[in-house]
Amino acid sequence: MPNQAAFGYVGHVSSESVAAVTPETGASAVPSAPPGAPGTRNRRQEETFRKVLAAGVEMLRETSYADLTVRAVAARAKVAPATAYTYFSSKNHLIAEVYLDLVRQVPYFTDVNEPMPSRVNQALRHLALVVADEPEVAAACTAALLSGSGDPAVRTVRDRIGGEIHRRITSAIGPGAEPEKVSALEMTFFGALVNAGSGAFTYHQITDRLSYVVSLILESGATR
Repeated sequence: MPNQAAFGYVGHVSSESVAAVTPETGASAVPSAPPGAPGTRNRRQEETFRKVLAAGVEMLRETSYADLTVRAVAARAKVAPATAYTYFSSKNHLIAEVYLDLVRQVPYFTDVNEPMPSRVNQALRHLALVVADEPEVAAACTAALLSGSGDPAVRTVRDRIGGEIHRRITSAIGPGAEPEKVSALEMTFFGALVNAGSGAFTYHQITDRLSYVVSLILESGATR
């Protein structure tokens, strides 16, 4: 997956940034949100957004990143191209939203009966494997998040992805999570995705490497 800069990673996420995106809605608290932006959609608009997003996932499984277009996705979703562009400013924006949606489906691991390192490992493992078994989707997400740097909509989605990952790490650690360790875990995770996205390792292979590094990061602390 994309490098740390591509995800908008800037070290540990501030409380303001995290508060701007809620687990329930994933809505970014942007004052001047454009039409169709998260947090501004009514039920019908949300249904249309989800329909186009689902069509995008279907097409990614059938075609390559290069061949995908917003117009083609709109046709699959049976909506007008102008309607699709209301929600997705570009192909990269649409694909970035696909990845965000997959990340948001990863559960929170907060069972206090599980050792804290185990919770963190489970969270990062599930996050790392969201596209592991779908190579076309994985390749498209990598390309979109890397090449969409000039698209403000893509940058916003990358920030939201970072927020989702940050919350899952801090929730798995529990109360008293040390910012330095959270930051180290985030950097480790994004670095692992870079290796998988480049083809150096498979996503399944990086989860084993992640487990080892996570234990090194956490073993020196007393967080439980």
